[in-house]
Amino acid sequence: MGATKNSLEKRGFFDKLNNSYYKPEIYAAIGLFGLSIILSFASEYFLTANNIINLFRQVSLNAIIACGMTFVILTGGIDLSVGSIVAVTGTFIAGFIKSGMPIPLSILIGLAIGIGFGVINGLIVAYTNIPAIIVTLASMSMARGTALLYSNGYPISGMPAIFKEFGRGYIGPIPNPVYIMIGIVIFSGIVLTKSKFGRHVYALGGNEETVRLSGINVKKIKMMVYVISGTLSALSGLILCSRLGSGQPLSGDGWELDAIAAVVVGGTSIAGGRGTIIGTLIGAFVIGVLNNGLNLLNVSPYLQLVVKGIVIIGAVFVRAGFAKEK
Repeated sequence: MGATKNSLEKRGFFDKLNNSYYKPEIYAAIGLFGLSIILSFASEYFLTANNIINLFRQVSLNAIIACGMTFVILTGGIDLSVGSIVAVTGTFIAGFIKSGMPIPLSILIGLAIGIGFGVINGLIVAYTNIPAIIVTLASMSMARGTALLYSNGYPISGMPAIFKEFGRGYIGPIPNPVYIMIGIVIFSGIVLTKSKFGRHVYALGGNEETVRLSGINVKKIKMMVYVISGTLSALSGLILCSRLGSGQPLSGDGWELDAIAAVVVGGTSIAGGRGTIIGTLIGAFVIGVLNNGLNLLNVSPYLQLVVKGIVIIGAVFVRAGFAKEK
């Protein structure tokens, strides 16, 4: 078995699975540029400094979550629980701080609770035959219900100023969450492109049976990608709680759709095996610019959902078309 694994790696098996014959993120970047040009003419406020800073702050949370979602989708999976993990993490952190627990300990325990849902997802997906969409759908309901039970359905406010500074503060003119987003994007990109684990993630999405026959621990990889997704969702929950100055049990509602949209629009194949973190970042900005621009134009939030759905379908259609050509 070990010999098979070595021979596959010598033949560049994992590199071939990781290799993209075209760069779908380029088309996402072109779309982002075109969308920005249109909105700059449609709204006089779009290119203002305050709006650009606000846009980056809004995108940062979705981009962080989408990085974790990229790992999951690259293996051919899906994680619908990310928005609920944001809510349960923030709610528990706020509740612990409000009860008088030291802030660092509150953050650690709150993050552990959020990450715990990612661990549960990973264990069930990896060690049972239950589809990921069912597992994470159940986890989404459990995490949201836990947040609502703990808070009795009400926001938990009254956070100290030092805690709020983490999500609201700036370093120079740039909001703190943007620096965190940049760090997560760089780290995720390095893991996927430079580490053995990253090569195995791509390979698993390309052909799970071949990876299993090559002697690689498929269950471990599957479990880890959901842990990564849960961890980054919990981190976003911490940032959001700090920025709002409260724990909101209903926060993160629908965020799983924005994260999936960012990954797909950025060129990652929903079937797994192909995609990049830089593409996901561009996709997150496409979704963020779309949301921001439609809000500036006072477009109905209901219509915004329709537009986002069209964008997702369009991105999948374009990617499928180019993939077929290649």
